[in-house]
Amino acid sequence: MNQVITISREYGSGGRELGVRLAKALGIPFYDKEVISMAADDMEIAEEAFRRYDEQIEIPDYLNRERSRVLSSLYEMPISDQLFVAQSNVIRRLASRGPCVVVGRCADRILENSVNLFVHAGMEQRAERIMAAEGRSDRKETERHIREIDEKRRDYYQYYTGSSWGRAQNYHLCLDTGLAGVDGCLKAALAYLEAVQ
Repeated sequence: MNQVITISREYGSGGRELGVRLAKALGIPFYDKEVISMAADDMEIAEEAFRRYDEQIEIPDYLNRERSRVLSSLYEMPISDQLFVAQSNVIRRLASRGPCVVVGRCADRILENSVNLFVHAGMEQRAERIMAAEGRSDRKETERHIREIDEKRRDYYQYYTGSSWGRAQNYHLCLDTGLAGVDGCLKAALAYLEAVQ
């Protein structure tokens, strides 16, 4: 496998789990929240502050006080744009090292020549997954939370890429974990990757 694979995903669809398992099956590195740590280090911003605003557009002004020596060309940019640029640089650096799986953070638009997957599922399956993973009991509140996270991801993606998040034409392969489960989607992704090599 000599490709970088990106995974965009609906919240609660199992996209991260699929990414972990895909990377393991291919014997390549997996990156998700590690991108945040590396970008925070590059910008010399506290990781907790960076993580709080991952894949969101709204960045409060107090984060401006947390930054220090940033390249002068970046220094005049709004902090949200600086965070995006820092993550983009990390993603490009990781991809330049060789094959890997990168989840989220507009990696499908940041990288050229990557194989881009989109993972989705019906609301019922996503709510069940989130309720189990986060110990939630209120289904309506869980569904509201899912819609809120998806909306933030959609807005972030559109703001920074100008493309429509989740639109099939923007990806090489769309996978429905609600229909095929993570196991079935893993098999489909591996078959697809073998076919496009």
